[in-house]
Amino acid sequence: MVRGTFANIRIRNEMLPGVEGGMSKYLPDGTVASIYDVAHRYQQNGTPLVVFGGREYGMGSSRDWAAKGTRLLGIKAVIAESFERIHRSNLVGMGVLPLTFQEGTSRKTLGLDGSETISLVGLEAITPRMTVLMKIMRQSGEIEQVELLCRIDTLDEVAYYRHGGILPYVLRGMTDTD
Repeated sequence: MVRGTFANIRIRNEMLPGVEGGMSKYLPDGTVASIYDVAHRYQQNGTPLVVFGGREYGMGSSRDWAAKGTRLLGIKAVIAESFERIHRSNLVGMGVLPLTFQEGTSRKTLGLDGSETISLVGLEAITPRMTVLMKIMRQSGEIEQVELLCRIDTLDEVAYYRHGGILPYVLRGMTDTD
């Protein structure tokens, strides 16, 4: 099932203009392969991944496997213009951080092309709907900072995220003897 994550033929990876479906580019060497194979290579190198998306990210992907596959591919955060309600909740339940751009900002206005290194600052003490700072390091060495909105919306969701998802949260609760 993980191999099918992001494999819909309607998906357009903007790192590969003119290519539809579940393909991506491994940036250290430019190899084009399936999203699964590229994500696996990044996992082998210990590189956490971030996905950028547009409006209503996850529309049509509200089943829990869409978020499970995202997590299993090594994706730590999804940064979008907005989220489909159920998919956002499922991402949190899988321990994937949903973040949205501030109004008027998007991957396009920032000119992101996938070659950047992204750092997220302020995740040590997550609170519902807090501001998170994204540092973008471009290949030129230029660093840009952008504020994002954390779409963990409730204190319960904070607890799920801190434990790596709802299943680890529940299992830890069952084993606590306090």
